Amino acid sequence: MYRIVLSFLLLMVFMTPQAGIAATLKGNVSSTVDNVASVPKAELANVRWLVHKDAVEGTSKLRLVIDTTGPVKINGTLSENDGPQLTIDVKDAVVGKVDDSVSLDGEIADKVTFIKKDATNSQVVVNLSNMIDDSDYKIFTLPSDISSNKTFRVVIDINKPLPKKIYNFTPGLKDKVIAIDAGHGGSDSGAVGPNKTQEKRITLAVAQNVKTLLERAGAKVLMTRQTDVDVYGPNASAVDELQARTKVANDNKADVFVSIHINAFTNPLAGGTATYYYQKTGYDAMLAKNIQDNLAKIDGFQDRGINSARFYVIKRTEMPAVLAELGFISNPNEEKMLNLPQVQQQMGQSIVRGLENFFAQAARKGGGS
Repeated sequence: MYRIVLSFLLLMVFMTPQAGIAATLKGNVSSTVDNVASVPKAELANVRWLVHKDAVEGTSKLRLVIDTTGPVKINGTLSENDGPQLTIDVKDAVVGKVDDSVSLDGEIADKVTFIKKDATNSQVVVNLSNMIDDSDYKIFTLPSDISSNKTFRVVIDINKPLPKKIYNFTPGLKDKVIAIDAGHGGSDSGAVGPNKTQEKRITLAVAQNVKTLLERAGAKVLMTRQTDVDVYGPNASAVDELQARTKVANDNKADVFVSIHINAFTNPLAGGTATYYYQKTGYDAMLAKNIQDNLAKIDGFQDRGINSARFYVIKRTEMPAVLAELGFISNPNEEKMLNLPQVQQQMGQSIVRGLENFFAQAARKGGGS
């Protein structure tokens, strides 16, 4: 019995440390694997740029080249929140020896900034001199070429936008050509409220109020629709329908374009007015602010402010343009208010006052962009 107990104790003495060591080794192996997984595959190592001018076509293009120490994946997006920007997310690469910020040509782009996103990814932010379209830039990667002593590269090509139209607005509404777009219509009801109110009916009622008030003030009004119809025609695609609305304004060289809509959301408590713009002329945000400032004065609706957006009708119109969301049809209280003729009249008056204020402010600004 004594020998059995002694053998058991000796076994415990020799086995326990080994078990502990095994556990420690297992933990170290796991930790090592985790550390390896978190090590970035590449670094942003160098940046250079040039502007190429096509002598035949007269166009210019900025090419920005970023050397990396290994292959990366990239994705680019345009935004206007802090001024026109092109942001490139770079996966599997951290910011290396490149400067935090590099100045560029100042006509196509002002500067490029390199930002650490997390332990293994980074961002390249190009501050643009003017807003560009999706078709005005390309981003792609190039593999390394040992024979030519070239590393992996991220290439960003940005076209110089066409010169902006010079505007010389005068105060007042008299003789202005104003395009008013009543959202949806015909086969497209738009959003529908909890009590079955259709967006297309309210937008048309408000648009007709705007038309009456503008014509009294001496303006020429272009309506994309004056009845409950599709603008392009039956069985149109979404693009055909939207293009038909912008065509009314572009073909008639309207001074401004106002599209009237009503919002909707899954949360019935969401509410308020908002006005959207796409800054393509230098006056779009100004137009949005003047209209929204007046819409915000209507009792019972929260002021959701102005916002930059890439909606087709405000992006594809050549003149300053806005899209006004007059409330939330999904909000039962706002749906009820939107059906009231006096509220529809107030909204029409607010849009017209906003237009009058815009022309006064734009005239003071002059022909600048």
